[in-house]
Amino acid sequence: MAKVIYEKRDQIAYITLNRPEKHNAIDTETDELLFEAWSAFAADDDARVAILSGNGKNFCAGADLSDHVDQWLEAGPDLGRKVLDKGFAGRITRGLHKTPKPIIAVLHGWIIGGGIELCLACDMRVCADDAQFGFFHMRRGMHFGDGGIVRLVNTCGVGIAMELELLGEPIDAQRAKEIHLVNRLVPQAEAMATAEDMASKILRNPRAGVQSAKETILEVIGRPLDDQLRLEALYSYSVMGDREIVERKEQFLAREDQDRATSS
Repeated sequence: MAKVIYEKRDQIAYITLNRPEKHNAIDTETDELLFEAWSAFAADDDARVAILSGNGKNFCAGADLSDHVDQWLEAGPDLGRKVLDKGFAGRITRGLHKTPKPIIAVLHGWIIGGGIELCLACDMRVCADDAQFGFFHMRRGMHFGDGGIVRLVNTCGVGIAMELELLGEPIDAQRAKEIHLVNRLVPQAEAMATAEDMASKILRNPRAGVQSAKETILEVIGRPLDDQLRLEALYSYSVMGDREIVERKEQFLAREDQDRATSS
């Protein structure tokens, strides 16, 4: 079986980690297959939303250390420079993260180390009630290097990022919801259906508006307020001429005229 499964149903791309015997740890081959999957999703105009999940008992145990450690033995600035354009999990954490299409992660079981970085690189996270997030890398003297710290700060705030990274303790699904690490907390049996419901609500909205909103959110993070306001105005008003948006506006105005005529 392929280590990554890519399927498309209607306008939703399903990307599934498929190494259950290794808790969906990401080795070099899985990393390349994820790159192919993310690239296929980005290039397919018919796929508007992606749902990422993992087969088996756990979502993802992070990097497969039996495959990655040899690459890390030459640690230091040179190693850092070599991986700057590569990111992790198919470059979704750094490089392909700017795809304007929404990505929803469905989380269950253990999410450990790089698995946390992977789910943070997604735009929304649906969390099953059996989920456990393992920040054990600090016990080995390592901290996130593929977007985990940056996205923890942006998503949960500085204090929570400090706690999770420096203590190296796991947290459960309820704690993840409390600190806004995840968007939804549901029973395990309902996790995929919840993600699909969220995807369906995204799909009912005009494509240009959805993609522009995601791009705007990613662009304004960390910028000074005046820059944020300028970027928001630039992105928002730039899509006003999109054909679908114009049609929706005309339909809305026509309904308003009809309602006024009916009420009078």
